[in-house]
Amino acid sequence: MRVILASNRGTVMELGITPIVTSGLVMQLLAGSKIIEVDNNVREDRALLNGAQKLLGILIAIGEAVAYVLSGMYGSVGQLGVGNAILIILQLCFAGIIVICLDELLQKGYGLGSGISLFIATNICENIIWKAFSPTTINSGRGAEFEGAVIALFHLLITRSDKVRALREAFYRQNLPNVTNLLATVLIFLIVIYFQGFRVVLPVRSKNARGQQGSYPIKLFYTSNMPIILQSALVSNLYFISQLLHRKYSGNFFVDLLGKWKESEYGGQSAPVGGIAYYITAPSSLADMAANPFHALFYLVFMLSACALFSKTWIEVSGSSARDVAKQLKEQQMVMPGHRESNLQKELNRYIPTAAAFGGICIGALTVLADFMGAIGSGTGILLAVTIIYQYFETFEKERASELGFFGF
Repeated sequence: MRVILASNRGTVMELGITPIVTSGLVMQLLAGSKIIEVDNNVREDRALLNGAQKLLGILIAIGEAVAYVLSGMYGSVGQLGVGNAILIILQLCFAGIIVICLDELLQKGYGLGSGISLFIATNICENIIWKAFSPTTINSGRGAEFEGAVIALFHLLITRSDKVRALREAFYRQNLPNVTNLLATVLIFLIVIYFQGFRVVLPVRSKNARGQQGSYPIKLFYTSNMPIILQSALVSNLYFISQLLHRKYSGNFFVDLLGKWKESEYGGQSAPVGGIAYYITAPSSLADMAANPFHALFYLVFMLSACALFSKTWIEVSGSSARDVAKQLKEQQMVMPGHRESNLQKELNRYIPTAAAFGGICIGALTVLADFMGAIGSGTGILLAVTIIYQYFETFEKERASELGFFGF
């Protein structure tokens, strides 16, 4: 019997990461909105929340795997056979369990940071590296071409007698990654890293220990990459539901309103061509933007408003609002020089909500800029990768500084 495994590039990893990301966000929102009571100072409560999150992640992985296979993502079950369909479901579920176990391993101290952040960044960087240096060939109607932008550049320069035309084709070729896309990706990386340094530093000092000074930095990206993670989770789940409904009930008014899908000519994967799913997807090129200005405008407004709204919401449910920060500083017996202790929350309110909303808008704007410039991967992916890598860099520097201090250097 021929065994058919889930061969769509990125699908196994996506179905491995998405359930635990979604479950983590759901549990965080439930805890932050006080629907479930969790005391993070109690070890048993933290362990119970962690276990509930992983159980929910496994259940989501099983549900998505079954839905993918039964909806015909890999062909109809009749063509696959029951045995092959079960094998694909088991493969996708096993991928989710592996991601959960690896995340738990890093959380136990066998590494730095969050496992999920590491997997997301690795998946995005792998996609960028693959599209830059892929040695596979694709026939797009003009003969065999290398998929990787850098490989294609050298191939065209070697094989074409007209070097100027070869360079033009390498920089601007359609339907495959080109050098312009690669340069746009590098530019967005540098811009995001530059903006990471924008912050307002508020001085604080201890009420009890004389001379003990400190600072509380409020970054421009106050909520880090959470707005783009929440926006990405919303869009990916909408895509998932829309594709399932379109495969089963294509032609229904409400299903088409949610999204119309068409098989891609070159990748073998579906792309939205109508409905809400289409309008919240980035335009594929500048020509597409010129032909459909309403699509580009809708996408821009959606990204900016969604990121700002999610950023504002996240500070309220994650314990990082001005009220929560003021409470934490009071518990640590810290005050702000020149301000009364009772005015601490009012002073923080001048900065934190603005940083959250404006930072979310900046993240959304950078995402749109990356998409409009045709950066490799997507604007969402690049923003996630850069912010996660930067967080790892900061964590590494803190660990290094603490070790040097421990050894007396």
